Amino acid sequence: MAFQDIRYEVADSILTITLDRPDRLNAFTPTMGRELIEAFDRADADDDVRAVIVTGEGRGFCAGADLGAGGDTFDWRERQADGDIPRDGGGQVALRIYDSTKPVIAALNGPAVGVGITMTLPMDIRLAAEEARMGFVFARRGIVPEACSSWFLPRIVGISQAMEWVATGRVFSAHEALAGGLVRSVHPGGELMDAARALAAEIVEHAAPVSVALARRLLWTMLGAEHPMAAHRADSRAMFSRGQSDDAREGVTSFLEKRPANFTDRVSDGLPEVFPDREDPAYR
Repeated sequence: MAFQDIRYEVADSILTITLDRPDRLNAFTPTMGRELIEAFDRADADDDVRAVIVTGEGRGFCAGADLGAGGDTFDWRERQADGDIPRDGGGQVALRIYDSTKPVIAALNGPAVGVGITMTLPMDIRLAAEEARMGFVFARRGIVPEACSSWFLPRIVGISQAMEWVATGRVFSAHEALAGGLVRSVHPGGELMDAARALAAEIVEHAAPVSVALARRLLWTMLGAEHPMAAHRADSRAMFSRGQSDDAREGVTSFLEKRPANFTDRVSDGLPEVFPDREDPAYR
């Protein structure tokens, strides 16, 4: 499909998704949400994609929801059917990113507020330009944090820092985001994408794709586990499965032979089921 609000570009096994409404600081629209979901669907089906970078065109990452509808922007009653509460579009995007089989890096090149920052929380690593600004501004707009951020944000930065940013609704600097654990590093604007690509390339060049996908699933899922025994069971199933793989043999052999590994297992062939209890509502 042709995209309208994003760009989709693959080079050297790295997919770069660029939010592409620079005249509106890449403000989030329903179209952008649908296209982001489609982009991650496409990426998961493409074994040539080994890592994903998400960034913004122009001087902003994403200025939040497009407020073109004015005061009725967040009045969803027209979308309501049969008494059901309409689903939050940012949350649907966040859940799709959470399910990605490819590692995801956010390159925050400028302002990232509202859904512009909450959509990055299920991404694995966030890098920011020095001029980037972030803000969980929802309380200042009379609404609440969305995009599943009440689950993601405290797990990333801790409950105290999460509540400070959410309750004040203030816009803060990239360096405050770094100090609070929201971003991994801060870079001069002209060096941000090089840093993001270097990190993605390290994954592409050295790690087995199926192992990365499975490790990503293990780490994110275990954030909600009640006891480390759940992780032990899942880890054991994963080790049992991967230990028999061609990738495991290649990983050890290449190390002993002091040469780069050539991993051939494909994510598109599916991942081993290491959570047999996923039908339990707690995993939904």
